[in-house]
Amino acid sequence: MSSSQPKKKFYLILILGMLSAIGPFSIDMYLPAFPDIAKGLNTEVSKVMLSLSSFFIGISAGQLIYGPLLERFGRKKPLYIGLSIYMLASLGCALAASVNALIGLRLLQALGGCVGMVAARAMVRDLFDVKENAKVFSMLMLVVAVSPIIAPTAGGYVTALFGWRWVFAMLMIVDLIVLAGIYFLLPESKPPDPAFSLKPVPILKNFAGVIKHPQFYTYALTAAISAAGLYAYIGGSPSVFMGVFHVTEKQYGWIFALIAMGLIGASQINSVLLKNYTSEQIIKVALACQSTIGLILVALTLLGWGDLFITIFLIFLFLCCQGFTFPNASALSMAPFGHNAGSASALMGAIQMCIGACTSALVSIFQNSTALPMAAVMACCAIGAFTMYMVGRNIIYIRARAEAVAKGEVEMVSTL
Repeated sequence: MSSSQPKKKFYLILILGMLSAIGPFSIDMYLPAFPDIAKGLNTEVSKVMLSLSSFFIGISAGQLIYGPLLERFGRKKPLYIGLSIYMLASLGCALAASVNALIGLRLLQALGGCVGMVAARAMVRDLFDVKENAKVFSMLMLVVAVSPIIAPTAGGYVTALFGWRWVFAMLMIVDLIVLAGIYFLLPESKPPDPAFSLKPVPILKNFAGVIKHPQFYTYALTAAISAAGLYAYIGGSPSVFMGVFHVTEKQYGWIFALIAMGLIGASQINSVLLKNYTSEQIIKVALACQSTIGLILVALTLLGWGDLFITIFLIFLFLCCQGFTFPNASALSMAPFGHNAGSASALMGAIQMCIGACTSALVSIFQNSTALPMAAVMACCAIGAFTMYMVGRNIIYIRARAEAVAKGEVEMVSTL
Protein backbone atom coordinates (compact mmCIF):
# COMPACT_ATOMS: atom_id res chain seq x y z
CA MET A 1 0.00 0.00 0.00
CA SER A 2 1.49 3.35 -1.02
CA SER A 3 2.08 6.18 1.40
CA SER A 4 -0.02 8.46 -0.87
CA GLN A 5 -3.16 6.95 0.57
CA PRO A 6 -2.99 7.87 4.26
CA LYS A 7 -6.76 8.35 4.62
CA LYS A 8 -7.53 4.98 3.09
CA LYS A 9 -4.86 3.36 5.25
CA PHE A 10 -6.35 4.98 8.36
CA TYR A 11 -9.82 3.60 7.66
CA LEU A 12 -8.41 0.16 6.87
CA ILE A 13 -6.48 0.00 10.14
CA LEU A 14 -9.49 1.34 12.05
CA ILE A 15 -11.88 -1.34 10.79
CA LEU A 16 -9.27 -4.09 11.09
CA GLY A 17 -8.65 -2.94 14.65
CA MET A 18 -12.39 -3.04 15.39
CA LEU A 19 -12.54 -6.58 14.02
CA SER A 20 -9.62 -7.58 16.23
CA ALA A 21 -11.26 -5.90 19.22
CA ILE A 22 -14.55 -7.82 19.08
CA GLY A 23 -13.14 -10.64 21.20
CA PRO A 24 -11.45 -8.43 23.83
CA PHE A 25 -14.49 -6.13 23.97
CA SER A 26 -16.79 -9.11 24.53
CA ILE A 27 -14.56 -10.19 27.42
CA ASP A 28 -13.84 -6.87 29.09
CA MET A 29 -17.31 -5.33 29.02
CA TYR A 30 -18.98 -7.94 31.20
CA LEU A 31 -16.18 -8.38 33.77
CA PRO A 32 -17.57 -5.72 36.17
CA ALA A 33 -20.95 -7.48 35.99
CA PHE A 34 -19.68 -10.78 37.48
CA PRO A 35 -21.14 -10.20 40.97
CA ASP A 36 -24.42 -8.94 39.48
CA ILE A 37 -24.65 -11.92 37.11
CA ALA A 38 -23.98 -14.35 39.97
CA LYS A 39 -26.69 -12.72 42.06
CA GLY A 40 -29.18 -12.58 39.18
CA LEU A 41 -28.67 -16.23 38.22
CA ASN A 42 -28.47 -17.50 41.82
CA THR A 43 -24.92 -18.83 41.54
CA GLU A 44 -21.35 -18.05 42.59
CA VAL A 45 -18.84 -15.75 40.89
CA SER A 46 -16.49 -18.71 40.37
CA LYS A 47 -19.22 -20.40 38.27
CA VAL A 48 -19.76 -17.21 36.25
CA MET A 49 -16.00 -17.20 35.56
CA LEU A 50 -16.49 -20.45 33.62
CA SER A 51 -18.39 -18.42 31.02
CA LEU A 52 -15.09 -16.63 30.42
CA SER A 53 -13.31 -19.95 29.95
CA SER A 54 -16.01 -21.18 27.56
CA PHE A 55 -15.57 -17.99 25.55
CA PHE A 56 -11.85 -18.67 25.22
CA ILE A 57 -12.54 -22.26 24.16
CA GLY A 58 -15.01 -21.05 21.53
CA ILE A 59 -12.49 -18.59 20.13
CA SER A 60 -9.83 -21.30 19.96
CA ALA A 61 -12.01 -23.80 18.09
CA GLY A 62 -13.72 -21.20 15.91
CA GLN A 63 -10.52 -19.78 14.51
CA LEU A 64 -9.51 -23.19 13.16
CA ILE A 65 -12.87 -23.35 11.36
CA TYR A 66 -12.65 -19.88 9.85
CA GLY A 67 -9.07 -20.23 8.60
CA PRO A 68 -10.01 -22.62 5.73
CA LEU A 69 -13.28 -20.74 5.08
CA LEU A 70 -11.38 -17.47 4.62
CA GLU A 71 -9.12 -19.17 2.06
CA ARG A 72 -12.00 -20.78 0.14
CA PHE A 73 -14.63 -18.00 0.13
CA GLY A 74 -12.53 -14.85 0.47
CA ARG A 75 -12.47 -12.64 3.54
CA LYS A 76 -15.83 -10.84 3.63
CA LYS A 77 -18.46 -13.61 3.31
CA PRO A 78 -17.21 -15.54 6.37
CA LEU A 79 -17.14 -12.22 8.25
CA TYR A 80 -20.83 -11.61 7.58
CA ILE A 81 -21.78 -15.15 8.64
CA GLY A 82 -19.66 -15.19 11.81
CA LEU A 83 -20.80 -11.77 13.02
CA SER A 84 -24.45 -12.73 12.43
CA ILE A 85 -23.95 -15.76 14.69
CA TYR A 86 -22.36 -13.44 17.24
CA MET A 87 -25.43 -11.18 17.10
CA LEU A 88 -27.88 -14.03 17.79
CA ALA A 89 -25.72 -15.46 20.58
CA SER A 90 -25.49 -12.03 22.25
CA LEU A 91 -29.27 -11.83 22.25
CA GLY A 92 -29.37 -15.27 23.86
CA CYS A 93 -26.90 -14.17 26.56
CA ALA A 94 -29.09 -11.17 27.35
CA LEU A 95 -32.06 -13.51 27.87
CA ALA A 96 -30.21 -16.35 29.67
CA ALA A 97 -32.15 -17.87 32.56
CA SER A 98 -29.31 -19.89 34.13
CA VAL A 99 -25.55 -19.78 34.44
CA ASN A 100 -25.23 -23.00 32.40
CA ALA A 101 -27.18 -21.39 29.57
CA LEU A 102 -24.92 -18.35 29.78
CA ILE A 103 -21.81 -20.55 29.62
CA GLY A 104 -23.12 -22.31 26.49
CA LEU A 105 -24.24 -19.12 24.78
CA ARG A 106 -20.89 -17.47 25.46
CA LEU A 107 -19.28 -20.41 23.68
CA LEU A 108 -21.54 -19.77 20.66
CA GLN A 109 -20.87 -16.03 20.84
CA ALA A 110 -17.15 -16.71 20.68
CA LEU A 111 -17.57 -19.10 17.73
CA GLY A 112 -19.19 -16.25 15.80
CA GLY A 113 -17.07 -13.32 16.91
CA CYS A 114 -13.66 -14.91 16.47
CA VAL A 115 -13.94 -14.59 12.68
CA GLY A 116 -12.98 -10.92 13.08
CA MET A 117 -9.70 -11.78 14.78
CA VAL A 118 -8.69 -14.34 12.13
CA ALA A 119 -9.70 -12.15 9.20
CA ALA A 120 -7.95 -9.05 10.57
CA ARG A 121 -4.57 -10.77 10.91
CA ALA A 122 -4.89 -12.38 7.47
CA MET A 123 -5.86 -9.07 5.86
CA VAL A 124 -2.86 -7.31 7.37
CA ARG A 125 -0.75 -9.89 5.54
CA ASP A 126 -2.87 -9.40 2.37
CA LEU A 127 -2.91 -5.62 2.25
CA PHE A 128 0.46 -4.50 3.62
CA ASP A 129 4.09 -5.18 2.82
CA VAL A 130 5.82 -7.71 5.09
CA LYS A 131 8.22 -5.01 6.35
CA GLU A 132 5.22 -2.94 7.51
CA ASN A 133 3.46 -5.74 9.35
CA ALA A 134 4.97 -5.19 12.81
CA LYS A 135 4.10 -1.47 12.66
CA VAL A 136 0.58 -2.23 11.42
CA PHE A 137 0.05 -4.74 14.22
CA SER A 138 1.20 -2.07 16.68
CA MET A 139 -1.39 0.33 15.25
CA LEU A 140 -4.06 -2.37 15.46
CA MET A 141 -3.15 -2.80 19.11
CA LEU A 142 -3.92 0.89 19.63
CA VAL A 143 -7.51 0.21 18.53
CA VAL A 144 -7.69 -3.13 20.34
CA ALA A 145 -6.24 -1.71 23.54
CA VAL A 146 -8.90 1.00 23.66
CA SER A 147 -11.42 -1.74 24.44
CA PRO A 148 -10.01 -2.43 27.95
CA ILE A 149 -10.39 1.30 28.63
CA ILE A 150 -13.89 1.77 27.25
CA ALA A 151 -15.42 -1.69 27.76
CA PRO A 152 -15.11 -2.34 31.53
CA THR A 153 -15.86 1.29 32.38
CA ALA A 154 -18.96 1.25 30.15
CA GLY A 155 -19.87 -2.21 31.42
CA GLY A 156 -19.63 -1.06 35.03
CA TYR A 157 -21.93 1.91 34.42
CA VAL A 158 -24.40 -0.08 32.30
CA THR A 159 -24.57 -2.79 34.97
CA ALA A 160 -25.05 -0.25 37.77
CA LEU A 161 -27.75 1.71 35.91
CA PHE A 162 -29.67 -0.94 33.95
CA GLY A 163 -28.47 -4.40 35.03
CA TRP A 164 -26.08 -6.95 33.56
CA ARG A 165 -28.39 -8.10 30.70
CA TRP A 166 -28.02 -4.72 29.01
CA VAL A 167 -24.26 -5.33 28.67
CA PHE A 168 -25.03 -7.92 26.00
CA ALA A 169 -27.46 -5.53 24.32
CA MET A 170 -24.57 -3.07 24.04
CA LEU A 171 -22.43 -5.79 22.45
CA MET A 172 -25.14 -6.24 19.81
CA ILE A 173 -24.88 -2.54 18.96
CA VAL A 174 -21.08 -2.83 18.68
CA ASP A 175 -21.56 -5.76 16.32
CA LEU A 176 -23.88 -3.72 14.09
CA ILE A 177 -21.30 -0.91 13.89
CA VAL A 178 -18.58 -3.37 12.87
CA LEU A 179 -20.82 -4.96 10.21
CA ALA A 180 -21.48 -1.51 8.75
CA GLY A 181 -17.74 -0.79 8.69
CA ILE A 182 -17.05 -4.05 6.85
CA TYR A 183 -19.68 -3.29 4.22
CA PHE A 184 -18.70 0.33 3.56
CA LEU A 185 -14.96 0.51 4.34
CA LEU A 186 -13.33 -2.88 3.98
CA PRO A 187 -12.18 -4.13 0.57
CA GLU A 188 -12.11 -7.80 -0.35
CA SER A 189 -8.39 -8.43 0.03
CA LYS A 190 -8.35 -11.98 -1.32
CA PRO A 191 -10.66 -13.42 -3.99
CA PRO A 192 -12.39 -16.75 -3.32
CA ASP A 193 -10.30 -19.79 -4.19
CA PRO A 194 -12.57 -22.65 -5.39
CA ALA A 195 -9.50 -24.91 -5.63
CA PHE A 196 -8.93 -24.70 -1.87
CA SER A 197 -10.28 -27.94 -0.45
CA LEU A 198 -12.51 -27.99 2.63
CA LYS A 199 -12.05 -31.73 3.12
CA PRO A 200 -10.49 -32.68 6.47
CA VAL A 201 -7.30 -34.31 5.15
CA PRO A 202 -6.12 -31.39 2.93
CA ILE A 203 -7.02 -28.91 5.69
CA LEU A 204 -5.00 -30.84 8.26
CA LYS A 205 -2.07 -31.11 5.83
CA ASN A 206 -2.21 -27.35 5.27
CA PHE A 207 -2.24 -26.67 9.01
CA ALA A 208 0.61 -29.16 9.49
CA GLY A 209 2.68 -27.37 6.84
CA VAL A 210 2.27 -24.12 8.76
CA ILE A 211 2.79 -25.38 12.30
CA LYS A 212 5.99 -27.32 11.57
CA HIS A 213 7.73 -24.17 10.30
CA PRO A 214 10.22 -23.17 13.06
CA GLN A 215 9.61 -19.45 12.62
CA PHE A 216 5.87 -19.95 13.01
CA TYR A 217 5.85 -22.15 16.08
CA THR A 218 8.59 -20.17 17.81
CA TYR A 219 6.89 -16.81 17.56
CA ALA A 220 3.28 -18.04 17.66
CA LEU A 221 3.96 -19.89 20.92
CA THR A 222 5.98 -16.98 22.30
CA ALA A 223 3.09 -14.60 21.59
CA ALA A 224 0.49 -17.04 22.89
CA ILE A 225 2.21 -17.92 26.18
CA SER A 226 3.01 -14.28 26.85
CA ALA A 227 -0.58 -13.25 26.06
CA ALA A 228 -1.83 -15.99 28.41
CA GLY A 229 -0.50 -13.84 31.26
CA LEU A 230 -2.87 -11.12 30.10
CA TYR A 231 -5.78 -13.58 30.09
CA ALA A 232 -4.84 -14.76 33.58
CA TYR A 233 -5.08 -11.13 34.68
CA ILE A 234 -8.42 -10.68 32.91
CA GLY A 235 -9.84 -13.83 34.49
CA GLY A 236 -8.54 -13.12 37.98
CA SER A 237 -8.88 -9.34 38.24
CA PRO A 238 -12.60 -9.21 39.17
CA SER A 239 -12.01 -11.45 42.21
CA VAL A 240 -8.75 -9.71 43.14
CA PHE A 241 -9.90 -6.11 42.86
CA MET A 242 -13.57 -6.43 43.85
CA GLY A 243 -13.19 -9.43 46.19
CA VAL A 244 -9.78 -8.97 47.83
CA PHE A 245 -9.40 -5.17 47.68
CA HIS A 246 -13.17 -4.44 47.83
CA VAL A 247 -13.36 -1.83 45.08
CA THR A 248 -16.75 -1.02 43.54
CA GLU A 249 -17.84 -2.00 40.02
CA LYS A 250 -17.22 1.54 38.77
CA GLN A 251 -13.81 1.75 40.46
CA TYR A 252 -12.88 -1.61 38.95
CA GLY A 253 -13.72 -0.27 35.50
CA TRP A 254 -11.41 2.71 36.00
CA ILE A 255 -8.59 0.53 37.38
CA PHE A 256 -8.91 -1.78 34.39
CA ALA A 257 -8.79 1.22 32.06
CA LEU A 258 -5.72 2.68 33.78
CA ILE A 259 -3.80 -0.60 33.53
CA ALA A 260 -4.78 -0.97 29.88
CA MET A 261 -3.11 2.36 29.12
CA GLY A 262 0.22 0.64 29.67
CA LEU A 263 -0.57 -1.77 26.87
CA ILE A 264 -1.60 1.09 24.57
CA GLY A 265 1.44 3.22 25.29
CA ALA A 266 3.92 0.37 24.88
CA SER A 267 2.42 -0.76 21.57
CA GLN A 268 2.87 2.74 20.16
CA ILE A 269 6.39 3.16 21.53
CA ASN A 270 7.12 -0.15 19.81
CA SER A 271 6.49 1.49 16.42
CA VAL A 272 9.17 4.08 17.22
CA LEU A 273 11.65 1.50 18.49
CA LEU A 274 11.34 -0.51 15.28
CA LYS A 275 13.17 2.29 13.48
CA ASN A 276 16.37 1.44 15.36
CA TYR A 277 15.92 -2.10 16.69
CA THR A 278 14.77 -5.42 15.25
CA SER A 279 11.64 -7.21 16.43
CA GLU A 280 13.80 -9.99 17.87
CA GLN A 281 15.77 -7.56 20.03
CA ILE A 282 12.62 -5.90 21.36
CA ILE A 283 10.95 -9.23 22.19
CA LYS A 284 13.98 -10.49 24.12
CA VAL A 285 14.21 -7.43 26.38
CA ALA A 286 10.43 -7.21 26.89
CA LEU A 287 10.11 -10.86 27.94
CA ALA A 288 13.09 -10.63 30.32
CA CYS A 289 11.51 -7.58 32.00
CA GLN A 290 8.05 -9.20 32.09
CA SER A 291 9.44 -12.32 33.78
CA THR A 292 11.17 -10.21 36.43
CA ILE A 293 8.03 -8.16 37.12
CA GLY A 294 5.95 -11.34 37.40
CA LEU A 295 8.32 -12.81 39.99
CA ILE A 296 8.28 -9.56 42.00
CA LEU A 297 4.46 -9.59 41.98
CA VAL A 298 4.41 -13.17 43.29
CA ALA A 299 7.01 -12.43 45.99
CA LEU A 300 5.18 -9.35 47.29
CA THR A 301 1.86 -11.23 47.29
CA LEU A 302 3.36 -14.11 49.30
CA LEU A 303 4.91 -11.70 51.79
CA GLY A 304 1.65 -9.79 52.16
CA TRP A 305 3.18 -6.55 50.92
CA GLY A 306 1.11 -6.33 47.75
CA ASP A 307 -1.49 -3.66 48.58
CA LEU A 308 -3.91 -2.25 46.00
CA PHE A 309 -1.62 0.43 44.59
CA ILE A 310 1.48 -1.78 44.35
CA THR A 311 -0.56 -4.50 42.64
CA ILE A 312 -1.96 -2.02 40.11
CA PHE A 313 1.53 -0.62 39.43
CA LEU A 314 3.16 -4.02 38.84
CA ILE A 315 0.35 -5.26 36.60
CA PHE A 316 0.61 -1.99 34.66
CA LEU A 317 4.32 -2.67 34.02
CA PHE A 318 3.57 -6.32 33.18
CA LEU A 319 1.13 -5.28 30.44
CA CYS A 320 3.55 -2.66 29.13
CA CYS A 321 5.88 -5.55 28.30
CA GLN A 322 3.01 -7.31 26.54
CA GLY A 323 2.61 -4.25 24.29
CA PHE A 324 6.15 -4.80 23.01
CA THR A 325 5.98 -8.58 22.69
CA PHE A 326 2.72 -9.30 20.92
CA PRO A 327 2.89 -7.13 17.75
CA ASN A 328 6.47 -8.18 16.99
CA ALA A 329 5.90 -11.87 17.63
CA SER A 330 2.68 -11.80 15.56
CA ALA A 331 4.41 -10.18 12.60
CA LEU A 332 7.34 -12.62 12.72
CA SER A 333 5.08 -15.69 12.93
CA MET A 334 3.00 -14.55 9.91
CA ALA A 335 5.91 -13.34 7.76
CA PRO A 336 6.65 -16.63 5.87
CA PHE A 337 3.00 -17.18 4.85
CA GLY A 338 1.72 -15.06 1.99
CA HIS A 339 -0.27 -17.71 0.11
CA ASN A 340 -2.05 -19.18 3.14
CA ALA A 341 -2.20 -16.29 5.60
CA GLY A 342 -5.72 -17.30 6.65
CA SER A 343 -4.59 -20.70 7.88
CA ALA A 344 -1.53 -19.24 9.64
CA SER A 345 -3.69 -16.59 11.29
CA ALA A 346 -6.23 -19.19 12.41
CA LEU A 347 -3.56 -21.42 13.93
CA MET A 348 -1.87 -18.55 15.72
CA GLY A 349 -5.16 -17.34 17.16
CA ALA A 350 -6.30 -20.82 18.15
CA ILE A 351 -3.04 -21.52 19.97
CA GLN A 352 -3.24 -18.17 21.74
CA MET A 353 -6.83 -18.59 22.89
CA CYS A 354 -6.41 -22.25 23.84
CA ILE A 355 -3.54 -21.40 26.17
CA GLY A 356 -5.47 -18.34 27.37
CA ALA A 357 -8.49 -20.52 28.22
CA CYS A 358 -6.29 -22.87 30.23
CA THR A 359 -4.67 -20.08 32.23
CA SER A 360 -8.02 -18.41 32.89
CA ALA A 361 -9.42 -21.72 34.12
CA LEU A 362 -6.35 -22.29 36.32
CA VAL A 363 -6.89 -18.94 38.05
CA SER A 364 -10.52 -19.94 38.68
CA ILE A 365 -9.63 -23.44 39.93
CA PHE A 366 -6.95 -22.24 42.36
CA GLN A 367 -8.99 -19.27 43.58
CA ASN A 368 -8.33 -18.84 47.31
CA SER A 369 -9.56 -15.30 48.02
CA THR A 370 -6.07 -13.86 47.51
CA ALA A 371 -4.18 -12.40 44.55
CA LEU A 372 -1.68 -15.30 44.55
CA PRO A 373 -3.33 -17.56 41.90
CA MET A 374 -3.52 -14.69 39.41
CA ALA A 375 0.02 -13.46 40.15
CA ALA A 376 1.56 -16.94 40.00
CA VAL A 377 -0.05 -17.83 36.67
CA MET A 378 0.99 -14.47 35.19
CA ALA A 379 4.60 -15.02 36.27
CA CYS A 380 4.67 -18.58 34.90
CA CYS A 381 3.37 -17.34 31.54
CA ALA A 382 6.07 -14.67 31.25
CA ILE A 383 8.85 -17.11 32.15
CA GLY A 384 7.41 -19.75 29.81
CA ALA A 385 7.27 -17.28 26.90
CA PHE A 386 10.86 -16.18 27.50
CA THR A 387 12.01 -19.81 27.57
CA MET A 388 10.10 -20.59 24.36
CA TYR A 389 11.65 -17.61 22.62
CA MET A 390 15.22 -18.54 23.57
CA VAL A 391 14.82 -22.22 22.64
CA GLY A 392 13.00 -21.42 19.41
CA ARG A 393 15.58 -18.86 18.31
CA ASN A 394 18.31 -21.51 18.70
CA ILE A 395 16.31 -23.96 16.58
CA ILE A 396 15.83 -21.34 13.85
CA TYR A 397 19.54 -20.49 13.93
CA ILE A 398 20.64 -24.14 13.74
CA ARG A 399 18.27 -24.86 10.86
CA ALA A 400 19.31 -21.74 8.95
CA ARG A 401 22.98 -22.64 9.40
CA ALA A 402 22.37 -26.22 8.21
CA GLU A 403 20.52 -24.93 5.13
CA ALA A 404 23.35 -22.49 4.37
CA VAL A 405 25.93 -25.28 4.61
CA ALA A 406 23.85 -27.54 2.37
CA LYS A 407 23.40 -24.74 -0.16
CA GLY A 408 27.14 -24.08 -0.15
CA GLU A 409 27.88 -27.73 -0.82
CA VAL A 410 25.44 -27.77 -3.74
CA GLU A 411 27.07 -24.67 -5.21
CA MET A 412 30.54 -26.26 -4.87
CA VAL A 413 29.40 -29.39 -6.64
CA SER A 414 27.82 -27.39 -9.46
CA THR A 415 31.10 -25.58 -10.13
CA LEU A 416 33.13 -28.80 -10.48
